[in-house]
Amino acid sequence: MADGLQQIKNWILERHPERQDIAPDLDLIENRLIDSLSFVEFVFLLEQESGVSIQMETLEVEVIRSLGAIERHFFPAQVEVQA
Repeated sequence: MADGLQQIKNWILERHPERQDIAPDLDLIENRLIDSLSFVEFVFLLEQESGVSIQMETLEVEVIRSLGAIERHFFPAQVEVQA
């Protein structure tokens, strides 16, 4: 797991102390781990950790619906190129 994604997971867990972990495929919105009150703060954190600029008006919910989706969209695996 990328460091940035771990920071996002930790941020969510801090706001939901009843949870000990979050499965990669758990729907964050349906399970109310990200709600309308925390959404802007969440997007700001995601921008900071991923380095990707996020336009709220074009953001598709599917790319933030789960940690797995966030990882695929914002933290793609780094591929080393050998010379």
